Amino acid sequence: MDERAVIEATRSWVFEVVIGLNLCPFARRPFAADLIRYAVTCATTEAALLEVLEAELAALVAVPRTTVETTLLIHPHALADFLDYNDFLATADALLSDLDLEGVIQIASFHPEYQFAGTKPDAVENYTNRSPYPMLHLLREESVSEVNGDPEAIAGIPERNIETLRGLGRARILELLERVKKRKQL
Repeated sequence: MDERAVIEATRSWVFEVVIGLNLCPFARRPFAADLIRYAVTCATTEAALLEVLEAELAALVAVPRTTVETTLLIHPHALADFLDYNDFLATADALLSDLDLEGVIQIASFHPEYQFAGTKPDAVENYTNRSPYPMLHLLREESVSEVNGDPEAIAGIPERNIETLRGLGRARILELLERVKKRKQL
């Protein structure tokens, strides 16, 4: 695994898809300020990934937001199957509780085969959470609260994202993702 290529593909996805399509209006500032930590793990099992997750959570809360605001824990070799990944999210949330980090950190989920409940695999809304590799996004609650000044605007993000992706169409989304995928191969 070429860690640098994994990070470059992920950075490209954040820039071209997440920021470029404005899927997350809060991503631009930490990206531009280089406050996102891209942590790539070679973990291949859930147990190994859980250990790495625990270490990354500890690392994130140990540094000030001015150094690292958020972490993308990228795990290319663990939980490639989306259903296994989805099941793991409950374990990850339980770890937050065990570490007394509920209300301090939240975990957002991204996966190349992401599928919302009740949708077909190729439904356009699934692409809001499709990333080049399986990853866990560790967000500081403080950062989320700070940008949540308008709760109605926040609540409308998922619907706006679906409208954006439907407007682009699946072909254009796949084209964007293909561009990101090419970065994976560099």
